[in-house]
Amino acid sequence: MALNGASHNVAGEKTGPTTGAPPPVSSDTKAAIAGAASQDGTGQSAPGQDGGDKDAPKKEKTEKELKKEREKAEKDAKFKAKKAAQAAKAAEAATPSKKAEKKKADAKDEIPVSQRYVEETPVGAKKILKPLDDEFHKAYIPRVVESAWYDWWEKEGFLKPEFTADGKVKEKGSFVIVMPPPNVTGALHCGHALANALQDSLIRWHRMRGFTTLFLPGCDHAGISTQSVVENMLWRREQKTRYDLGRPKFLETVQDWKEEYHQKINRVLRRMGGSLDWSREAFTMDPNLSAAVTETFVRLHEEGYIYRSNRLVNWCTKLNTALSNLEVENKELDGRTMLDVPGYDRKIEFGVITHFKYQIDGTEDFIEVATTRLETMLGDSGIAVHPNDERYKQLVGKQARHPIIKDRLLPIVADEYVDPEFGTGAVKLTPAHDPNDFNLGKTHNLKFINILNDDGTLNNSCGPFAGQKRFEARYTVAAELEKLGLFVKKENNPMKVPLCLKSRDVIEPLMKPQWWMKMRELGDVAVAAVQDGSIKIRPDSAERNYYSWLKNINDWCLSRQLWWGHQIPAYFVKIEGEEGDQNDDSLWVTGRTEEEAQARAAKKFAGKKFTLERDPDVLDTWFSSGLWPFSTLGWPNNTHDFENLYPTSLLETGWDILFFWVARMIMMGIKLTGKIPFNEVYCHSLIRDSEGRKMSKSLGNVIDPVDILEGISLPDLHEKLHAGNLDPKEVKNAEKYQKTAFPQGIPECGADALRFSLVQYTTGGGDIAFDVRVMAGYRRFCNKIYQATKYVLGNLPSSSSFTPLPVSPKSAAFPAPSGKESLAERWILHKLTIAARDINKALQDREFSRATQVAYAYWYDHLCDVYIENSKSIIKDGTPEEQLSAVNTLYTALEAGLTMIHPFMPFLTEELWQRLPRRPEDTCPTILRAAYPEFDAALVDEAAEESYELVLACSRGLRSLLSEYGIKEGAATHVLPLTERAHDIAAQQQAAIRTLAGGSKALASLDIAPVGGAKPKGCAVFPVSADAAVYVYVKDRIDVDAEIAKTKVKLERASEGVRKLEVALAGVESGSGASEAVVQAERAKVADGRAEVRVLEEAVAQMHELKLEDA
Repeated sequence: MALNGASHNVAGEKTGPTTGAPPPVSSDTKAAIAGAASQDGTGQSAPGQDGGDKDAPKKEKTEKELKKEREKAEKDAKFKAKKAAQAAKAAEAATPSKKAEKKKADAKDEIPVSQRYVEETPVGAKKILKPLDDEFHKAYIPRVVESAWYDWWEKEGFLKPEFTADGKVKEKGSFVIVMPPPNVTGALHCGHALANALQDSLIRWHRMRGFTTLFLPGCDHAGISTQSVVENMLWRREQKTRYDLGRPKFLETVQDWKEEYHQKINRVLRRMGGSLDWSREAFTMDPNLSAAVTETFVRLHEEGYIYRSNRLVNWCTKLNTALSNLEVENKELDGRTMLDVPGYDRKIEFGVITHFKYQIDGTEDFIEVATTRLETMLGDSGIAVHPNDERYKQLVGKQARHPIIKDRLLPIVADEYVDPEFGTGAVKLTPAHDPNDFNLGKTHNLKFINILNDDGTLNNSCGPFAGQKRFEARYTVAAELEKLGLFVKKENNPMKVPLCLKSRDVIEPLMKPQWWMKMRELGDVAVAAVQDGSIKIRPDSAERNYYSWLKNINDWCLSRQLWWGHQIPAYFVKIEGEEGDQNDDSLWVTGRTEEEAQARAAKKFAGKKFTLERDPDVLDTWFSSGLWPFSTLGWPNNTHDFENLYPTSLLETGWDILFFWVARMIMMGIKLTGKIPFNEVYCHSLIRDSEGRKMSKSLGNVIDPVDILEGISLPDLHEKLHAGNLDPKEVKNAEKYQKTAFPQGIPECGADALRFSLVQYTTGGGDIAFDVRVMAGYRRFCNKIYQATKYVLGNLPSSSSFTPLPVSPKSAAFPAPSGKESLAERWILHKLTIAARDINKALQDREFSRATQVAYAYWYDHLCDVYIENSKSIIKDGTPEEQLSAVNTLYTALEAGLTMIHPFMPFLTEELWQRLPRRPEDTCPTILRAAYPEFDAALVDEAAEESYELVLACSRGLRSLLSEYGIKEGAATHVLPLTERAHDIAAQQQAAIRTLAGGSKALASLDIAPVGGAKPKGCAVFPVSADAAVYVYVKDRIDVDAEIAKTKVKLERASEGVRKLEVALAGVESGSGASEAVVQAERAKVADGRAEVRVLEEAVAQMHELKLEDA
């Protein structure tokens, strides 16, 4: 594909204008140029004119003036002639040649080939395969290859689970993944792409191995995130709040917004190739899933796990809702720090501790206290000291007077909880706004004084400060204390500031009546399920974190003060004539329907008149998500899917939500179904940018997978930054990062390259450093596969004369060997079955990176670079029997390669597999259901591997020497075998060595010397192994002294290597417990090393002889 000569952009990317010849000049313009050249000069500097009255009489000129004028005229004439010549030349150059016009026509307005492609296949039909030699198929183009297939897979039902005739799972068993539901709040990111690639690779692998497979898609309603986004949008567009719309209309608006973004998410998942069964798609607020939520709440309330209590919650004033501890980030501060807080025009001071004094009531004495949240002193209701602190013993039992809230007295209490070494040793107590103070307030029967409205303003309990914002009061209270002479000092203080993960608002501990869930008992059961091996968590580090969290688990606050979500199915019973307290759990009933709640209330409060008032709050989003593995399969109904496909097989997710979600699913699953929800949890790594930073919307370094799939220019990347909600201060930093990471934008990589890259990144170790160059590299790998398949298809006999061999009854995917295969065929078939063994084991062990390495090595190192190259000479010059055998092996090696790599590259492999002729009785309609390669002992041929590795080593050695000495053609080369076996192999495979070393053009001759034969003179040497060395004649191309010096460096390095190998061998031979295979392998390494030293010593000696001959 042609590249833009001006910008050197990546193929497939939009191009800009190219700098070249100016546009053609019209005939009128040419005439104007020529006419101007012959006219008199005009203007203020025109020769012989002074700019005065043109009708005035001419002034007589002196002889001197006339001479000067003539010289000027001659000079002017020469200048005009020169300009005329230049104009003519420019006009001629501006006339386009036929060649230039053709080039311009071919450019077709510089629209890339991929963007000109139009898919002709009707939606849902099997793809119309076009010839591989047209402009859209000559090279691999992701957009072309990936089109049409997914719609066909979906329409034909290939993505649905296959059951037996009686509705049971197949003999192999089932493999089920319920996709972790992305939030319906917006676009997917690379973390989603990673998860999808890993999950779908396992699904496709199991499907091809004969399992009943289900990959179930769905979305989460994401209560806080979605409501926040829609409320912000509503305000920007209409300057309205949710209260202006009312609850029903607002929920209708959210539903419309959800549908739009939901479809965007699904389009990307399809574009990524996820083989999801869309007929089973779930949404956490679907009727059945909502019924499951209601059933769970009612059942757990009945059993006493869910209860009502007025306790401190994490309150976000920005979102106006309570949050769980897991939704709060504790920001570490080293000292005084100014932070941005939503709703404030200026930064707010944190990381300081303020000292001030309370006066002891009825005395002139004072007690000094310290706080990091000065505004909370307005809610103080007591002071605590340590009982053994001599400084304050005399004050215990007395009261301090509040300086701002008149008539409020603060009891001074003694409690061992107080650390006498911290601050002043006296602790102000605000039980309604601090978790520690809450407990002390309960112990000492203090007043719980709430000072905050839900929006973060101070309420009427704050006296003259009522109505102020909480952090404005931090400054005004300090000023008032100074005025009263009670302010002491302010100091730096390392601390943690709790921030809302969604809004970045500072969290306030606030007293709220909420629904809570007891977790200790459920947590113990969840720990046991992992400890006894029922559930395996990978990697081990994630399992350790799981135990750590569950060990310290707290009760779960379920209530959220939102409208979007599952409204809590609890009803307050308002008894006529009684003043009920909504904090009283006994006055609440639950029901699956309002009618059921009414019946329960009537039974509970028999004989009393009452009305029911439903709790307006909704449940924490993670409550419904905790039911995901079984509610999606039909629970609480005993559906076919729930009966046959639960428990699911694997949960693949990020370790960062191990506690938010995974642990809760395990608790809920065991409690509600009596079974574990899945057998295995695999925690993938976090994706970081190329600079090692966590990808974050606030940093502007999040990469949209679609931009990798389709490509995007740098200016368009910048434009997306400006179109988003990124802080303007961060936009410049984000642009700078983009310029560094994507100087030419992101090339079109396609889904297959993106998937393969992400799977290859997954080592089970640390975080992933994202680099788009890696993905561009795997796009080139896709092209390698594409071109290799084109070559094979081009060399297969016509369909009428060639039918691939049938699969052996003893094998899952391969024909039985005939026994007449060449050494190269035996070698590639051996490599194939070993690759099949290794990739299946790697996937079984969840060694994803290892699996992709096996597939890559098979395709790149074995099939493309070796066997296909070797087969060219056989197909061209071999006997008919040799040609047919080579073609059959080529077919087997290619077909198995495509099926092997299919789980990672679904589109490319389907596109190419569909073009292959079918084996007898093979009616499989799609590669999705083709048999996955399995290890076949009949193809194992270690002798062939050992022999052919010598061939490859000889060819690699020759290529290395040719490259080192810059020889591109006409080389005289030699193989010097050191054993009879090596001689026989080299002699038999002489043509293969020559082909793989560069062919007849690079090698004018290849001589196979006899064992013990004379070393060829005037040659550079490459020691292959203990079996052979190769030589290239270089006498006329080298400086002998320089060559001796270079070879001595190699000799020294090789000698040092042998010494290390000998030490290692001595270690394994000295009773270390190493197996015989390991000992033999170490001995072989030493033998090869010693042979290399010997060959290099002989080469140095030979060079010295060559030097003497030249002298």
